[in-house]
Amino acid sequence: MAILGVIADDFTGATDIAGMLVKGGMRTIQTIGVPAKGTIPDDVDAVVVALKTRSIPAADAVAQSLDALKALQDAGCVRFFFKYCSTFDSTDAGNIGPVGDALLDALKAKQAIYCPAFPVNGRTTFFGHLFVGDLLLSDSHMKHHPLTPMTDASLVRVLARQTPHKVGLVALKQVQSGSAVLRAALDRLAADDVRHVVVDAVADTDLGIIGEAIGDDVLVTGGSGVALGLPAAYRRRGLLAHRAGAGALPKVEGACAVVAGSCSAATLGQIATFKGPHLALDTDAICRGEDVAGKALDWAKDKLGSGPILLSASDKPEKVKALQAKYGVEASSQAIEKTMAGLARGLVAAGVGRLVVAGGETSGAVVSALDVTALRIGPEIDPGVPWTASVGAKPILLALKSGNFGAPDFFTKAFDRP
Repeated sequence: MAILGVIADDFTGATDIAGMLVKGGMRTIQTIGVPAKGTIPDDVDAVVVALKTRSIPAADAVAQSLDALKALQDAGCVRFFFKYCSTFDSTDAGNIGPVGDALLDALKAKQAIYCPAFPVNGRTTFFGHLFVGDLLLSDSHMKHHPLTPMTDASLVRVLARQTPHKVGLVALKQVQSGSAVLRAALDRLAADDVRHVVVDAVADTDLGIIGEAIGDDVLVTGGSGVALGLPAAYRRRGLLAHRAGAGALPKVEGACAVVAGSCSAATLGQIATFKGPHLALDTDAICRGEDVAGKALDWAKDKLGSGPILLSASDKPEKVKALQAKYGVEASSQAIEKTMAGLARGLVAAGVGRLVVAGGETSGAVVSALDVTALRIGPEIDPGVPWTASVGAKPILLALKSGNFGAPDFFTKAFDRP
């Protein structure tokens, strides 16, 4: 029976942390939305519920997260994790603080840590400030994000604007002094009614120390990096057995394709590096209501089976802003998501068995269009991005990639892995 229940605020983030847990030897399943009672199999150690709550109104995000919590409790989980992006994507209205408060209230817990650090992907926190590579978050590409522009690198300040409760910090020196020192620092803050604590981390060793220190906490929040140390911590507490083959997936035949909707710098670089057939979709035509997906499928069908193909609706930030100004943020986003979803459905119907999807919003639209309700988590392609297999009679292999993740050659090497 599962011991860890994860509530993720988007689809690629869910896959990201699920892959981290599999690396730690936890058999993991990811559900698309809140699972129905009795649908979680007994042969898993962790259940990751993929929601789409990052950019919706805070009250709706809270309600959906509490529904997910109840389902995970019904599945037997005794530890819980609220997963958000490693760039802390949010606004002053939420949704990280409001959801964190609601989960703490529901679990009758006094405190939770906040640690988005993922050093292998260049996300580190130092004195509570989040860095993307060698840049402060506020100086990175995230300051131009169309939905959640991140213009303040201080996570303490960002979080303090999202919650009425006290927000504190455990700095790197205390973390690197060991798990006992870190635990004592957290307990002192809890005694002073500091409910939310940002914890520094700049290396995987820091994440291991954090995992051990919080192994008894009923609620943890963060990016997938902080999950690195949790499986070992749970084993030391007798909650988790040692597992072999936690990431085994069924063998799936079929053509290979990539659909990219993310406009992040990493995804744009991956598109530029891709050497196979590539069709860049006309996003203005999509927003005008033209049948771009149908024409794209006609282009793709002649090329399937001879190697990976790529279809993208990704643009540079200035082009995205121009499109949003012309058609509206929500209308343009929905039109592109609908097109990418229809495109993915058509590709699978045409014989695609292995599909890479770039972008959290795009991934959510694609799995919904394919009627995927759950995923088995398999081997990692790049840090934070595993292959997965849809659960059902005829599985499809899916790699749901956060826009910011993956090496430049990700779209090519992904198909060499499973």
